[in-house]
Amino acid sequence: MDFELNEDQRMIADMIRDFGEKEITPYRGKWDDDQEFPLHVFKKLGELGLMGVLVPQEYGGSGFGYFEYITTIMEVAKLDPGIGLSLAAHNSLCTGHIMQFGNEEQKKRWLPKLATAEWIGAWGLTEPNTGSDAGNMKTTARKDGNEWVINGTKNWITHGKSGDVAVVIVRTGEVGDSHGMTAFVVERGTPGFSGGRKEDKLGMRSSETAEMIFEDCRVPEENILGEVGDGFIQSMKVLDGGRISIAALSLGIAEGAYQEALQYAQERQQFNQPIYNFQGISFKLVDMATKLEAAKLLTFRAADLKNKGKSVTKESAMAKYHASECAVECATEAVQIFGGYGYTKDYPVEKYYRDSKLCTIGEGTSEIQKLVISRSILR
Repeated sequence: MDFELNEDQRMIADMIRDFGEKEITPYRGKWDDDQEFPLHVFKKLGELGLMGVLVPQEYGGSGFGYFEYITTIMEVAKLDPGIGLSLAAHNSLCTGHIMQFGNEEQKKRWLPKLATAEWIGAWGLTEPNTGSDAGNMKTTARKDGNEWVINGTKNWITHGKSGDVAVVIVRTGEVGDSHGMTAFVVERGTPGFSGGRKEDKLGMRSSETAEMIFEDCRVPEENILGEVGDGFIQSMKVLDGGRISIAALSLGIAEGAYQEALQYAQERQQFNQPIYNFQGISFKLVDMATKLEAAKLLTFRAADLKNKGKSVTKESAMAKYHASECAVECATEAVQIFGGYGYTKDYPVEKYYRDSKLCTIGEGTSEIQKLVISRSILR
């Protein structure tokens, strides 16, 4: 692997920094306070080609690989992790599912709108009573002629209210049967499909998280992705890529917290010298820097395998597990280095601290990652 940023990665990073100075950084505090989902920002990100980073150019996307994608999510997450989370969910979950398992007609129908942010995407697997236990989902679809009728509720859904189109995995067979679930694409405006309660969250508040409700929602058969019964298996493969997304998101948070803490430690004076001179502070920064580098290596290793079309189940779980825990540790230590100031909203480390925790929960908890890894290494 070549660990130097390629020309496209450097271009993306510079573009996001310039964009962020004008469109994200000045407003992130307000979005966080008001839990505002700034839809207009994602429309502008679409104009920059960042809402379809991995989508082939023939479908209106940028046609980049996973190295460029990781750089995109990392750089946006440094500015506002909530924006990074929504960007990742749109790219890797909804758009990624259609790109990976849709037929040619379906790709031409939905990918161009998603890649340009004409439409915002959502992806629904989780339900109120089935977090990690997706096999026991209650949302069902029954066949009625050439249509399927969906009933049930999904929650913890990024863009559950504002999304224009959703990939939804529902039960079409027996409870607990891994081949008893099917993936449907449901467009907003379809009768019986609505957004429910929006969650009031600890962090990631600029990213919308809400319920999706289905009440006798009729979806045509041509909206099925792949074959009936393949939904759960598809989801596990989509999550392999999604975990690389959360690893990249975690890297952005960890890097942002580390850089803020490093700068503060060199500027803050105590006992007539910068606090960086004290071993208790410098060693914290050493641990942060070392764990961050390890997380980068794991994440780009998974991305390299993904680019080559190889299995990434173990590697993406390792990257997600380590990087997400690293983000929490770096954000925690950054607050500690800032002391009392770190506990206020005057500095961004407080926000990194709150935002980081989601990374150890979303798209599979750290405990689930350990389970995935343990199964992989014992084979």
